[in-house]
Amino acid sequence: MKTTADILKLGDPRLYQICDPVLESELPLVQSWVRELQEAMLDIRQKYGFGRGIAAPQLGIMKRLFYLDLDRPYTIINPEIPWSSAEMFEVWDDCMSFPSLLVKVKRHQSLTLEYRDENWTKQTWKVENDLSELIQHEYDHLDGILCTMRAIDDKSFQYREF
Repeated sequence: MKTTADILKLGDPRLYQICDPVLESELPLVQSWVRELQEAMLDIRQKYGFGRGIAAPQLGIMKRLFYLDLDRPYTIINPEIPWSSAEMFEVWDDCMSFPSLLVKVKRHQSLTLEYRDENWTKQTWKVENDLSELIQHEYDHLDGILCTMRAIDDKSFQYREF
């Protein structure tokens, strides 16, 4: 069972690595990876009260995969963002790899996400607002980018207690 303790923390060099694509031959492994992501996210929610998505590299799984738990679960494999709006918005971002830190970032207001689902079926999803921000956050993890690296300026950090 994966828990909060298994999530890589800020400073772990693996969080800054670019992930490899999931191969179709690895599809049988995806189900167990997603189960681990679900377990860790559930533990974060119980401990800290937040969490809608988690990226595979946060558990040291260096693959282009993330999991969202919204109105239903979403398994996002090998995502691409072929279009994002010019319109941006500011938001205080949080991350399971540093739960006590909020970072003010700018994100695209809307985007188009192309990916494969858990059945290896191609999907296209147009999103906006907070869902756009969430997808950009998780997508960044796959490229070794943390929201701390996207801070608007050097005053865009806030500590929070639980």
